Amino acid sequence: MKSKVNVKDWIAMYREIGLDEAKMDQWHKVFETRHPEGHQSFLEWLGLPPNEIARIRAASK
Repeated sequence: MKSKVNVKDWIAMYREIGLDEAKMDQWHKVFETRHPEGHQSFLEWLGLPPNEIARIRAASK
């Protein structure tokens, strides 16, 4: 069993509960608006590279 959840795992779980790309984008926007530092921390925790984090956060504003 692996010890860390990665981006692919999160996406698979979101899809399993019925979230499409638009809903996932909406989720990021809510996270960025309400908790920008937490959003940053979460994206880092997932192991995303800085340029991908910057892209996601910019698109979430």
